[in-house]
Amino acid sequence: MSKIKIAIVGIGNCASSLLQGINYYKGKDEGSATGLMHWAIGGYSPCDIQVVAAFDIDKRKVGKDVAEAIFSEPNCTIIFCSDIKQTGVTVRMGKTLDGYAEHMQDYDDRHSFVPAGLPEPSAEDVIQALKDSDTEILMNYLPVGSEEATKFYAQCALDAGVAFVNNIPVFIASDPVWAKRFEEKNIPIIGDDIKAQLGATITHRTLTDLFRKRGVSLDRTYQLNTGGNTDFLNMLNRSRLASKKKSKTEAVQSVTEQRLDDDNIHVGPSDYVAWQKDNKVCFIRMEGRLFGDVPMNIEMRLSVEDSPNSAGVAIDSIRCAKLALERGEGGILHAPSAYLCKHPPRQFTDDEAYRMTEAFIDSSWGEKRNEVPDHSGQSGKQAISEG
Repeated sequence: MSKIKIAIVGIGNCASSLLQGINYYKGKDEGSATGLMHWAIGGYSPCDIQVVAAFDIDKRKVGKDVAEAIFSEPNCTIIFCSDIKQTGVTVRMGKTLDGYAEHMQDYDDRHSFVPAGLPEPSAEDVIQALKDSDTEILMNYLPVGSEEATKFYAQCALDAGVAFVNNIPVFIASDPVWAKRFEEKNIPIIGDDIKAQLGATITHRTLTDLFRKRGVSLDRTYQLNTGGNTDFLNMLNRSRLASKKKSKTEAVQSVTEQRLDDDNIHVGPSDYVAWQKDNKVCFIRMEGRLFGDVPMNIEMRLSVEDSPNSAGVAIDSIRCAKLALERGEGGILHAPSAYLCKHPPRQFTDDEAYRMTEAFIDSSWGEKRNEVPDHSGQSGKQAISEG
């Protein structure tokens, strides 16, 4: 089959795991491949994805082949596929705007951001680069809190006519104004804020949904996360954390029987521990009442490599966006957004979102495959458009 041509903004740990994964699954087949939600979508396997353009603003990455840049500092994710051939794609200087937190420039030699100090591209330069490389899908991997930079690249995607997958908690797909722009141009968008394969949010949502289904009243809950990658370092600036906390909190609130008061729910990144590197440790506590208002609680600890945990989900996002392009479907891809993202325009339970996405993939989602179905459950009715 033909390749799915993607461009990546932000060559950090997540981009590293994505490119490693594309290469890791080469030579494998459905029977031997593990760790994927789908081996093939629309006939495309993970190794049918090709990076054709890349943007970053760190001196240690700009100007390098993307295959080399993904292993450059401060990237610290686990290396599970080191045998990656040169791609012929050089990391271009990107647009800075608010793409990094100021405290990261002078943190320390190993972890700090090092500005490339090169002339920055105009919007026209980025658009032309996307067109010249035949990019079909633009992947946004900018740091949390990059509001203006994300909007810059989202507009470039619109003007270049390429699909946009928004992996971070800047609200584009879930902002009605931006969603309308993609709909009017019939360009697919998936977002916002990628949901890990088996991470803190999906686990917390599953337990919350279990409480609801089993008639257990959830009184209060928290989710605390620590990690040592640049994402956690970036979020030491609490002002950049607001959208992330909102995205993660809403993902849990949307599957509760009744919304919890703000004082009774805390969900969000909590602290930076340098030696953890790309390992994220999550602590979840849930307090509730069983039959007869008898109290109970659950406490759990989850440890995962953060970036590989998102890469398989990103691969599914890419292939769903490609299907939409082939079918001539534009605007919000509601089913993949609900299943693969924390803050989609419409929240559904994960079971509902799974069924919707399977229907989207096999083209059985009615005459209008991208139309949001009606459900009787709370989450199916709840619109999330707070960007």
